[in-house]
Amino acid sequence: MVLNIMKLSAPLVYGLIASILLVSAPHAAHLPVWVSAVSLLLLGWRAHIAYRGNTLPARGLLLLVTLSCVGGIVISFHSVFGREVGVTLLILLAALKLLELRAARDATVLIYLSCFIIITNFFYSQSMLTALFMLLTLLLIMSTWVQMQTGDLNFKPRLRIAGLILLQAIPLSLLIFVLFPRVQGPLWGLPQDAYASSGLSDSMSPGSMSKLTLSDAVAFRVNFSGQPPLRAQMYWRGPVLSDFDGRTWTRGRNTSTQAPQLLDTKTALDYTVTLEPHNKLWLFALDMPDKISVAHILTPDFQLLSQAPVSARLRYSATSQLSYRANPDETPQQLRRALALPRGFNPRAKQLAAEWRAQNSSDAAIVQTALAYFNRNGFAYTLEPPPLGSNSVDDFLFETRQGFCEYYASSFVFLMRAAGIPARVVTGYQGGEYNTLGGYYILRQADAHAWAEVWLQERGWVRYDPTAAIAPDRIQSGLGASLSDNAALPFLLRTQSPLLLRLRLNLDALSNQWNQWVLSYDNERQFALLSRLGMQDITWQKLALYMFAGVATLAGIFALFMLRRLKVRHSDAVQAAWLKLCQKLEKAGLPRAAHEGAQDYAQRIAAVRPELGDKLRDLARSYTALRYGKEPGAAAFAAFKDALRGFKL
Repeated sequence: MVLNIMKLSAPLVYGLIASILLVSAPHAAHLPVWVSAVSLLLLGWRAHIAYRGNTLPARGLLLLVTLSCVGGIVISFHSVFGREVGVTLLILLAALKLLELRAARDATVLIYLSCFIIITNFFYSQSMLTALFMLLTLLLIMSTWVQMQTGDLNFKPRLRIAGLILLQAIPLSLLIFVLFPRVQGPLWGLPQDAYASSGLSDSMSPGSMSKLTLSDAVAFRVNFSGQPPLRAQMYWRGPVLSDFDGRTWTRGRNTSTQAPQLLDTKTALDYTVTLEPHNKLWLFALDMPDKISVAHILTPDFQLLSQAPVSARLRYSATSQLSYRANPDETPQQLRRALALPRGFNPRAKQLAAEWRAQNSSDAAIVQTALAYFNRNGFAYTLEPPPLGSNSVDDFLFETRQGFCEYYASSFVFLMRAAGIPARVVTGYQGGEYNTLGGYYILRQADAHAWAEVWLQERGWVRYDPTAAIAPDRIQSGLGASLSDNAALPFLLRTQSPLLLRLRLNLDALSNQWNQWVLSYDNERQFALLSRLGMQDITWQKLALYMFAGVATLAGIFALFMLRRLKVRHSDAVQAAWLKLCQKLEKAGLPRAAHEGAQDYAQRIAAVRPELGDKLRDLARSYTALRYGKEPGAAAFAAFKDALRGFKL
């Protein structure tokens, strides 16, 4: 293919540079800083060459730069495989490709490469805002492609054509989206490093929970089928931690295979959870979980686990019991595990627990003594507590007395075990923000919480939250209301502006609809939708048949539309202006016959309406001269249009 000078012009190069820049910009947040700096340097270098009209760099220099970039990638990632490496290499090579732009095929490769990089942005975020930004970027890429094909340097016409092309693609895209067989897993099964890992972990140490409060990312959303419970009852159960090494609590391994039991259940609650991907096994349910609609494992300590890491958004229905007795006949192995303490740690806490045991005759009384101890001894609830030493529980209880929920849960469980009462730490989320627009609750990472469970004779495992003894507002009103200094919280979690709060909830409602109807459109929802549309016994073969039939139908409709436009399209602006006059006369009861020429038509109307005769004959002569004479000049055509506008019936 031979390129003319128009296709190699600076505006085309600028369009290609802008395309690469926009598709690469969202990656700046998760790629090494040097990659962004080198990419900007290469793009700026190419823009300077286009602006100055300089020659492109020698191939030897480009080879040296390319090898240097590959070496930098190997040093940064210690690998040549994986999502991060692939995306980084793709962005750098796209920027380098601009520096050897010499032919049409190079420009075509860059346009295709830009479209491919768009897909990589969805590895990191599939939000509505990301999709909108990528759509606008695609519009620019299409505009650049139109310029390459037409050589048109005017931006608005190119943008209009690109917009029309994208609009024409919308019906086809919707048809394929609805009918294309769904494949389980995000983006048709990516490698393991393509999945985000966030939220609660299987361990807890001082400061681990408070770090989560710095994020306002959504953990999951909940729709209740009936009246929701009180906020103080909204404990969303996650990992249960039973093993303690002196500083860190971990899940460990259950010593029993006995199925958990809920007795004397009285208050069942049904709801639906939409869980964001976190690449771990835990599922979250209201304390205590009873039933759940997806494949799962319910451990002996009432922890819900998925059979595979939650690497895609997951929606499930669940039933929980708010009133219950949990494992009142717990196995001796589990009780021994819930009493274990490491030797040589926290002697002062052990001494305090021994005093409580000597002063109280029942386990329940010791529990209340511990809660009163937290409430009456100057403890403070803060996100930024002082550091603790090797005897972390002693340092917290007797020295600093400042901490977040994990400090209180850890020390409370330690005291219970030291007093001879089986206890364990439960982590999860507490509360939730109600979105009145969507009618659901939002649980964010900032709602992460830790509490305690104590085993009492005849009652089984009973939830106690020592945080409630220190900062009851945390349980009743949320994290922002419980902290005297909440500057460390994300801005939208600490602001009290009604406008900003309403804006945030509106955006989340839109995001939730996007998640439900676009990102969560799996094979189950696809079959349900098609069944409501009257398609029964759905199979992949039928889906493929419907899809191809739909594509053929759309193609046929589009072809007929284009043929009709060609048939009725006017040959030029002069004829279009004359036909508008004919339509005006037809509305006045003076239609033109199909065989009538302009002057015959004017003569016939003059016989019926003499007052129109002279003006209409002049217009007919002008039309004939402009339409069939020599190339009409701009002045003559303007005069004809003015005469048409001045014609009154």
